[in-house]
Amino acid sequence: MFFVVLGILTLIVGFAINTPALAFARFSRPLKVVGVILVLLGLLTASIRQIDAGQVGAVSLFGSVSDRVLQPGLNLVNPLASVTEFDVKTQNYTMSADYDEGEKHGDDAIRVLTADGLEVVVDLTVLYRVIPSEAPRIFREIGTDYNDKIVRPVTRTRIRDNAVYYDAVALYSTRRDEFQGRIYKTIESDFKKRGLTLEQLLVRKINLPNSVKQTIESKISAEQEAQKMQFVLQKERQEAERKRVEAQGIADYQKILSTGLSDKQLQYEAIKAQRELAASPNTKIVVMGSRGNAPLLLSDK
Repeated sequence: MFFVVLGILTLIVGFAINTPALAFARFSRPLKVVGVILVLLGLLTASIRQIDAGQVGAVSLFGSVSDRVLQPGLNLVNPLASVTEFDVKTQNYTMSADYDEGEKHGDDAIRVLTADGLEVVVDLTVLYRVIPSEAPRIFREIGTDYNDKIVRPVTRTRIRDNAVYYDAVALYSTRRDEFQGRIYKTIESDFKKRGLTLEQLLVRKINLPNSVKQTIESKISAEQEAQKMQFVLQKERQEAERKRVEAQGIADYQKILSTGLSDKQLQYEAIKAQRELAASPNTKIVVMGSRGNAPLLLSDK
């Protein structure tokens, strides 16, 4: 609108000096021409609005918001209209107990009461985006600060409403995914009514009271100790089974020896051993017994 204002001022000056008595009256016509050109140029530039990628525009004129949505690129609009841009890319809103992690400084975590009356602290991140076609309605009904008016209060309220159906320990461990899915459905429905799309809900951390934490840790320690004892007992059973099998094998071997060896077989084995001794290069003395007794070996050393 700068060129429009400048053009109007130039036209006013041109008409003001359009008096033959003035020495510079001859500049009146050129000033009028320049003024008209500036006004036209200003109206043209004011009518073209550029919308960046990942943005859409909502058009308002004298307080009335049009249903037209300006898409990324160059758009022709009424030069007197104002355009408000909305980010339609994925946005996140984090509520955390850590000082610098959330959208608000300090402890901004969500404190809820569970079914067993305990207070649980939930750290949460909401991933969402603006529905492009709903940008004019959001601007008309909510404004540009939809984070504080919709995202934050709806999320915190729905988490508190759903946490009362779960015990603290179940919320922390076995039913955490169920809890996350439940609050996702309720928040998604509320967001959709307001022109927002919920993409993902991330339960980052669930902090339990210290007394509950100590109880859980004691339970886990006892379970681990029980598992350790089960392992030791199983190992001892396996070792006992191994010894039993070994003893049975020895007993079976001794039984075979006592029942399967004959005198002739023993004599044959003795003869084989004597032949091997005779073939040995070492010097030795062999004293042969009688009646099949084993020989006595004496070394010369």
